[in-house]
Amino acid sequence: MPKKHGQERGNTLRVYLYAQKAWAGKRKHPSGIPLCPKSMGRKEETPFGYTFMPKKHGQERGNHMIIKSVELETVCGITSKLPENTKPEFAFAGKSNVGKSSLINALMNRKSFARTSSQPGKTQTINFYNINDALYYVDLPGYGYAKVSLEVKAKWGKMIENYLHKSSMLRCVFLLIDIRHEPSENDKTMYDWVVHNGYHPIIIATKLDKIKRSQVQKSLKVLRTGLGIGSDVTVIPFSAETKQGREEIWDLISESVNSLDKE
Repeated sequence: MPKKHGQERGNTLRVYLYAQKAWAGKRKHPSGIPLCPKSMGRKEETPFGYTFMPKKHGQERGNHMIIKSVELETVCGITSKLPENTKPEFAFAGKSNVGKSSLINALMNRKSFARTSSQPGKTQTINFYNINDALYYVDLPGYGYAKVSLEVKAKWGKMIENYLHKSSMLRCVFLLIDIRHEPSENDKTMYDWVVHNGYHPIIIATKLDKIKRSQVQKSLKVLRTGLGIGSDVTVIPFSAETKQGREEIWDLISESVNSLDKE
């Protein structure tokens, strides 16, 4: 159940963050920084104001991310040169209308900073959002929109591939998939593509509030089966309405930034 004021979240939708054994804390970016390390539940405070408390048995982790500043710092088109950032980047990928802008806005604690286009497939840029001058949310172009020409799709694909291959500060890729539907061929291709480029994407199952609680586990099973992934891959159900899942995503981002600071 969505968490109401003064109540704990129901066990049915409790998210268990199982990091992949093959890479959590071991697999590293070419720069030597662990990619998306497993959240350990320690009390930490990062330069961007995020703090979370140790998780006690039977209790939810109490956490809070203070967003002091948000800036759309860089917009890269097909012919643009990628910025040479010196702060960690967290990329968000997903097909059009999957709720990517809504998720990014929720992680910014903003209602509509990342604009939601009324025309799916219109966004043709990679957008870099500077968060508290400490890290970047990177909004990748939506894929899979039928009305976009094959030529444009190919250019978008090349742009995304170029970013995944060349960014030296990319720490984690969040792949958004609509929990209501079986993963599409484009979703499967994107997942394989991200893995091929050396990353293990965190799956965000969006539109959680659009299905009944009794359907959640079945839908998650369909999602895992469709992508061909096991329980070792992290899947976080997310609702733009209730913000369920946001804290788990913040945990992963915080852990990755902390790992960078300790190097």
